[in-house]
Amino acid sequence: MFKGKKITAGIAGGIAAYKAAEVVSWLKQQGADISVAMTKNAAEFITPLSMKTLSGRPVAMDIMDTSSDWHVPHVDLADCDLLLLLPATANLLAKAAHGLGDDLLSATILASNAPVLCAPAMHTNMYNNPATQENIRILQQRGWSFIEPGWGRLACGALGQGRLADVEQIKERIRDSLQEGPLKGKRILLTAGPTHEYIDPVRFLGNRSSGKMGYAMAEAARAAGAEVLLISGPSSLPDPAGVRVHRVVSAQEMYDAVWKEYEDCDIVIMAAAVADYRPAHVEPNKIKKSGEQSLQLVRTRDILASLGEHKGSHFLVGFAAETNDLLAYAQDKLERKNLDMIIANDVSQAGAGFDGDTNILSVLYRQDGSLLRQDYPLQSKKEVSRQLMALIARQLENA
Repeated sequence: MFKGKKITAGIAGGIAAYKAAEVVSWLKQQGADISVAMTKNAAEFITPLSMKTLSGRPVAMDIMDTSSDWHVPHVDLADCDLLLLLPATANLLAKAAHGLGDDLLSATILASNAPVLCAPAMHTNMYNNPATQENIRILQQRGWSFIEPGWGRLACGALGQGRLADVEQIKERIRDSLQEGPLKGKRILLTAGPTHEYIDPVRFLGNRSSGKMGYAMAEAARAAGAEVLLISGPSSLPDPAGVRVHRVVSAQEMYDAVWKEYEDCDIVIMAAAVADYRPAHVEPNKIKKSGEQSLQLVRTRDILASLGEHKGSHFLVGFAAETNDLLAYAQDKLERKNLDMIIANDVSQAGAGFDGDTNILSVLYRQDGSLLRQDYPLQSKKEVSRQLMALIARQLENA
């Protein structure tokens, strides 16, 4: 996997820079052609001599370097199979998002057409700052892949998200980036978000789903090489990069959209929180306040059950958001709706509810006639989505 692969590791100035040494050493041992570009601030945390020794090549720091090691440093470094940024500081992300190239590393980023794998690390407040989050969104739209920072105690003593991801996790993501996606050639239909069932022109029945889990899974499926169609209920989230998005409002609209695309897909993942009921009648005008009101409800069409009845060769994945008896309800839904896999979470549990950035999951799936279970502890929805895609890929291989 690594032999003959040209990798440029860009190291920015943060306390986590020392962890880049282990990754660079490992890449060299794996047979990669590894080059290192460091900012001047990075050299305050780890010496260029250390990185030169571990990579076996001179370390580039100066965009104006005219030594025999480089023809045009930022252009030479940009010509690679993977551009790895670790740690990526808030400053580096801002430069990249807005096209600045005032030092060697930022100029290398501008000059490169290679896939970018970025591992941010910074103080919690800097990571959560709206400017940083917007810069990350911009870069994701351009196709960058991110390894989210972990939670824990930071170098400054604060507790929160911002520490560089675990080195083993970084290695795993590098492997994923250099090999063909495990879902390459697969077509995935994925639903996300809530549905709105209107009572009158200004009121509707809905739920608290934000769509974050479904959107994260769409991004992970695309990163795994799949062609992805996301059918989304009302959500304020931006379209995931490289994903075709079809937006709907009601459960009936989602039903129609899913069935229109179903036959052309290999995998269907129903992450949307579809309304179970809708008003029997929608008032054409706003209902005025006038004493007590009654509302008659009727069942919506069960999209997942209808897919299970006509599953054929499709790999069908459902979700179960519960507040009690999680596994019992999930297993019942798996069997009753003829699913291959069900992803369950207790939304009353801290860190696993609606509209958050994290989740805690239990997955039930069939394999060789047995019912298996895989648990995923508290982690970001983006990271657990990546792991779920790997699990789905393994199940398809075993089928």
